[in-house]
Amino acid sequence: MVLGAHGVADAVPLPSEGDGSRRSGGRQAAGGRARPAGRGAAARPALGAAGAEEGGGGGGGGGGRSPPAGPGGGHLRGPSPRRAVPVYALDARVAWPLAAALCTALLCLYQALRGGAAGEGAAEAGSVPLLKGSALLLLGCLLARCCGAAGGGARPGGARAAGARRGALESFYARQLRLSPHVLGHSKAHVGRVVAELVRAAKAQGLQPGPLALSLRGDFVRVGSAYEQHKVRSPDCFDVLVPLRLPPHLEPQPRRAGPCGAFVCGLRARAGRPRRQRPLTEGFCVELQGRSHLSAGLVLRWFQGHLQRCLGAVRYRLQDRCRISLSACPGRPPTLHIVPCSDYVCCHISMAVRLIPAIPLGDALYLTALPPQGPQAAEALWGLNTSRQEQRLLSWLKEQAPATSCHLKCLQILKGLRDLRGQGLEEPFCSQWGWVLSSYMLKTALFSLLLRGPLEAWDERFLVERLEDLVLYLRDCLRKQVLMHFFLGNTGLPEAVPLPRFLKEAAPVNLLAAFDGPTLDLAAFQLINTWIQAPHIIRMYSSPRYLRPVPTPCRHVAEARQEPAAE
Repeated sequence: MVLGAHGVADAVPLPSEGDGSRRSGGRQAAGGRARPAGRGAAARPALGAAGAEEGGGGGGGGGGRSPPAGPGGGHLRGPSPRRAVPVYALDARVAWPLAAALCTALLCLYQALRGGAAGEGAAEAGSVPLLKGSALLLLGCLLARCCGAAGGGARPGGARAAGARRGALESFYARQLRLSPHVLGHSKAHVGRVVAELVRAAKAQGLQPGPLALSLRGDFVRVGSAYEQHKVRSPDCFDVLVPLRLPPHLEPQPRRAGPCGAFVCGLRARAGRPRRQRPLTEGFCVELQGRSHLSAGLVLRWFQGHLQRCLGAVRYRLQDRCRISLSACPGRPPTLHIVPCSDYVCCHISMAVRLIPAIPLGDALYLTALPPQGPQAAEALWGLNTSRQEQRLLSWLKEQAPATSCHLKCLQILKGLRDLRGQGLEEPFCSQWGWVLSSYMLKTALFSLLLRGPLEAWDERFLVERLEDLVLYLRDCLRKQVLMHFFLGNTGLPEAVPLPRFLKEAAPVNLLAAFDGPTLDLAAFQLINTWIQAPHIIRMYSSPRYLRPVPTPCRHVAEARQEPAAE
């Protein structure tokens, strides 16, 4: 198997799936080939020396070290492994010395036979041509190697490998990752209408316990990959922030509460009225170090019950459009399930919408509940949501980058490769793999890399090179165990992307501080190995059930096509 973009040999062979359906699905996913990736001054060479360094010595998991052992260890499950058929390309650096040695041996044999037949005198006379011939062959070998090094052209085998790699990635993106703009647009519009009805009902029903408790502000904020144009596979999951409103005499006071960017939300009464906050404190706060802090768990529990009480009226109003239901797990935001009616939404996709309660801090900043992690102290922790700042940065990058920029496509392909690789990992590392390389981590690394160099280098022609840069940057971050939050304490952002004062004055946060060294080393090893073997992983773990379904044609488009053209 040819690895990297220059034909580096495969270091760690992957097992092939035993069932025929996976092999057929893999052949479909890696079907077409594209022409080799373009080269230019802005592009750096693809994984050649880096791939060889990682491939040698067990796949390269951190400077020649073997990956740390652990349960799950990143071993692939499946039937008995079967090695892929290797493909070898003739290397001029090996061919010329072999040819010179072979010719010298033939010349020596010829002179020996000639000397034995002509006598001792002829043998002595033939020793001079023997030395001359050997010297000429060695000189020709050196000249040929020097000319090849001076040419600097890509070897045919490397060009074919680069073309096969790009073809596999492009086919993987087109078949499994890319979303139909038509289907995505219809899904977002339908989600917006249903959520707007629910939020409006929750605000107008007047079900809150009293004027001194929490209430809904009446709007919602669309966040997540579906609204940032880098969602993959199917537009069936969405995230929506639902801002809450504190009583008018109280204001939040967030403070850092850990190395990983967690916050606690204190409350301060305006105009020196501490007694006015007692109703909210008794129902939604916990005591930490003698002070009251807003509890994410209590707020989440109230939010779930509040939406559930309003669901009946909304379900009746939307019965002609869709069927809706609400599910909630303890400590998790509620999920709104939407099943559209066949005669209303043309694409017929069932959708799930996470409704996340958010405490607004001003300047489009929000505090959102973190997943439960243990005692009462952890229940008071909140996470800082900077989705609106990320959307502004992406809009600015879209304006500055070339029209054919591939930065979002690189993010989508890397998310897809991460998901495919996760299918072959065992617990507990499979879950750790998803957390270490979460979509937020990948997006943070992409932002950091985009602002390092000229945006013209992210043209579509250099897709493989830029994707490789992203993989190597992430590998280095995992080895160093450092990936800084992109907005907290970052003073190097463009002036066109203003930051709130709260973010500018915050201390920097290392997003990898919560993970131990062996886990990050193993993740770095698996990441670089996934990139080296990307075409093989795509073929092996792709099957029809993971392929993007072909959406049903819009009935409005079909009707328009059936109408005769206007004269």
